[in-house]
Amino acid sequence: MIRPLAAAFVLLCLGLFGPANAAIPANWPQWLAELRTEAAAAGIRESILAEALDGLNPDPEILERDRKQAEFTMTAPQYLTKVVSDAKVKRGKEMAAKHQELLARIGAKYGVQPRFILAIWGVESFYGTYTGKKPVIASLATLAFDRRRSKFFRRQLMASLEMANRGLIEVSNMKGSWAGAMGQPQFIPTSYLAYAVDEDGDGRRDIWSSEADIFGSIANYLAKHGWDANQTWGRAIQVPDKIRQQWGSIAKRDMTGDKGLQEWAKRGVRRADGSGLPSPNIATRLVAPDGSKGVFFATYGNFRRIMRYNPSYLYALAIGTLSDRIEYQ
Repeated sequence: MIRPLAAAFVLLCLGLFGPANAAIPANWPQWLAELRTEAAAAGIRESILAEALDGLNPDPEILERDRKQAEFTMTAPQYLTKVVSDAKVKRGKEMAAKHQELLARIGAKYGVQPRFILAIWGVESFYGTYTGKKPVIASLATLAFDRRRSKFFRRQLMASLEMANRGLIEVSNMKGSWAGAMGQPQFIPTSYLAYAVDEDGDGRRDIWSSEADIFGSIANYLAKHGWDANQTWGRAIQVPDKIRQQWGSIAKRDMTGDKGLQEWAKRGVRRADGSGLPSPNIATRLVAPDGSKGVFFATYGNFRRIMRYNPSYLYALAIGTLSDRIEYQ
């Protein structure tokens, strides 16, 4: 028996890719030809286009992965238990000690606390252990052809071709996640072009093997999105029943607007252990990723800056939680 989710995916694939025995979707050749024309008009050399696009077919496995992302299927406690594992914390502490001087220098240069650089590195690739083996251009082409986020992924696909065209990486070496993210910090192509840095001064922005470039690129990304080194990300909290009952009217998409931290305290919000909130009255938004019956967090500006890296509450909570555990536990 096909499970409901699997059945839905089969129907999706039949609609998108045509009959199950079809080698490629009927409109794929035309779509690819139009993409090739657009890329050539943007200045991508024919040799790059030939290497990247000749014989290229969509990969149905990519769509399956897209529909089954953990951020879509797990509660916050489930996600944090899985992503912020004891093994990841232990390894993060080891990397903090190993790269202490380099992290301190880069943290000071960009105004980003090293524990957040480590947390992103840890969540994205387990500190460089898992960077993905999927051909990036094939993954991005599949997702660009799909209807769910076609505009976004077409832009990433064009950026990946630009990377190859500029000699930043060879097409054959452009491997990454199912979603087209690359290197140890898992940058998508537009992020690489905009934020990757040559921190070690060797003439390459090497997010694949240079710790200096990896740390610098993560820090530069956060800094360019307004990171505040005087703040943390937020904290788990307790809220009174009244806030839970009013949640539908005070929150939009499970996040409130800004209020001073002390105003939330006056409304009965406390730390997770029941003690009072910190004294600085910084702008704070409450987040309840699982709705009014789930867990609550008080979040500051840096939380939303982490979400510029990945626009998911659960991802940002994992980065913040891992950074805390690396630094304080």
